[in-house]
Amino acid sequence: MAILRKKIVAGNWKMNRTAADARKLVNEVFLGVKKFDAVDIVLCPPFTALSAVSEMLADVPNVFLGAQNVHQAASGAYTGEISVEMLRELHCRYVIIGHSERRQYFHESDELVCQKVKAALAGNLRPIVCVGETLEERESGSWRDVLFRQITVGLQGIPESDLADMVIAYEPVWAIGTGRTATPEQAQETHAYVRGVVAQHISAEVARKLRIQYGGSVKPENAAEILHQPDIDGALVGGASLDGRAFSSIVLSAGVEAPAAA
Repeated sequence: MAILRKKIVAGNWKMNRTAADARKLVNEVFLGVKKFDAVDIVLCPPFTALSAVSEMLADVPNVFLGAQNVHQAASGAYTGEISVEMLRELHCRYVIIGHSERRQYFHESDELVCQKVKAALAGNLRPIVCVGETLEERESGSWRDVLFRQITVGLQGIPESDLADMVIAYEPVWAIGTGRTATPEQAQETHAYVRGVVAQHISAEVARKLRIQYGGSVKPENAAEILHQPDIDGALVGGASLDGRAFSSIVLSAGVEAPAAA
């Protein structure tokens, strides 16, 4: 029996917006989707704006707070880092882990991603675990091997019971911030492959329930066609999430039923 997976659209603001600017952006998002509950909506501001955004989301049941990163240790001498407990105190529900920019600029390995995922789950945070290949890996045909490694190592040793609360975000590195986007067919093929890896190496039941987002230059113009593919359960939105109207449009596209096949 098919499982209806609720779409999830997350906005990754990256290193943009002060606390004051964040309040303005949240208000713009509220104008479009505050009462729209067909999709789970996640806002991921920078750490300095988490408190301000948290206050605004306190009484909004369909919009959740997310963080862009977390440290794997509970506490300690880790200057500049932030712990699960600190995020939970600010009422974060989700946390992005293993984003391609963290992997590229901060040299985060699959093993470190796994440690962070386990720490987040232990603290009742829901990880959005990012996987994806570079342009060279896509063109060489090695993208399947890359995704297989990222998934199997990044989720190694995590109980099946915890995986149902997770989200995987497939983000082709070659499409992030470049204006390039995978075709709907490419995106669907890759999401189906990711789900197949989970089914084979974890369980078919987890694979059926697991939500898999697409991330990579998602815009209002291309959102509907991408988000209505059968294995794509939402979007991890970068640049367009900094525009309240654009982000709301993507959310609304995710919540509209796909047209019936001719």
